Amino acid sequence: MSPGRADNMNPANGKPKTASSVTVCHVGPLDQDLRVLADILDRSDWQMCPGTSWTLSAAEDLPSAVEGLQDRGAPIVLCGHEGASGAWKEVLEHVGTFPVPPVVIVASRTADEYLWAEALNLGAYDVLSKPYRPAEVIRVLSLAWLHWMNRHAASLAFAQAS
Repeated sequence: MSPGRADNMNPANGKPKTASSVTVCHVGPLDQDLRVLADILDRSDWQMCPGTSWTLSAAEDLPSAVEGLQDRGAPIVLCGHEGASGAWKEVLEHVGTFPVPPVVIVASRTADEYLWAEALNLGAYDVLSKPYRPAEVIRVLSLAWLHWMNRHAASLAFAQAS
């Protein structure tokens, strides 16, 4: 991974990125937490959609993330809370302007009721606590993806009805 740019991370097991993959865009430092997240997604036997895998893209900063999301898209954005103060709020603000915005999840070592309430009130989908627990990561990401799919389908149906 090169700093400052969004990179696709193929699973370590050698499976190529396919059309049946769900991309999670991680916005934040390219650090141990990102490696743990990549490992969790790589090892996941995602049962909700057989044959579908997770793909992880990473961006160290907001401009790189926005550029990557505009170029390649992603239904889920996972944004660290510990970085620059309020960065996750800026991510929410920027992706909110997209025609079909991705779902934003805030990740934090200090996840508490206050952060959870603030994040949800400002439009985030959920808050994930660190260190990441594999079952919780897959549960939250899977539900976020279903939420995005439902919202995307409703948006398409509305556009066709107009």
